[in-house]
Amino acid sequence: MAKPLPPFDPKEASKLFTQYGHSGWLGLRYSDHGEDWVELELPWREDLLGEEDRHVLASGPIISLLDMASGMSIWTATKTFTPVATLDLRVDYQRPARERSAVTARVECYRRTKSAAFVRGIAHDGDPDDPVATMAGVFMTIARDPRSASHA
Repeated sequence: MAKPLPPFDPKEASKLFTQYGHSGWLGLRYSDHGEDWVELELPWREDLLGEEDRHVLASGPIISLLDMASGMSIWTATKTFTPVATLDLRVDYQRPARERSAVTARVECYRRTKSAAFVRGIAHDGDPDDPVATMAGVFMTIARDPRSASHA
């Protein structure tokens, strides 16, 4: 029988996730986490700017930031790293990010079922009470071995 994995630790996992792949290319950084939430930061970078305003982060990288924070909030809540797939991710933009500002996403996994996880969160550029965007999403949880998955 395989040795059980240690509980998922977003701070430790982010060292890998933010170094490789899309998250690594974007330069995402771990900020903080709690029992069922994760905060990640997308630093301002010139090659991530939108076409219309040359000093404001484009929407695509912000959506990627929210998506990654969503997955990490699910793994944090379940304490297990298992594959998840984005089924629905709704992002409502409130305003553009401030010029030359990093954007922080805080996403919580607020409900889990046997096969789905529900998340909600915000993206802000320094003031969580004045969000750049709000979001809500549903992710399908894909457990390789049903005995190893955590379900509510």
